Amino acid sequence: MATKTASSSEVTPDARDVGRLVKLMTAAAWFFLGLGIALSLYSIEHFSEENTALMVGLGFMVGSVFIYVIRTAIHLVHSRAESENE
Repeated sequence: MATKTASSSEVTPDARDVGRLVKLMTAAAWFFLGLGIALSLYSIEHFSEENTALMVGLGFMVGSVFIYVIRTAIHLVHSRAESENE
């Protein structure tokens, strides 16, 4: 009974592709911001905490800011690590 082992270099690529992650998170942040604005404008006539669509829309807008901040942090850490390796 032979077992086959795999090293970590065979499983993951050598270079991290952070650029794709940054682009994906940027697109997600803009998408959720647009969705939040659309939901908020759709139901703004009844401005109350009982208006579920308005509260969800505001949550999407706040969440999009958090996604964008996390994306910026990832991008800055990766660019700093690349500049130190050069």
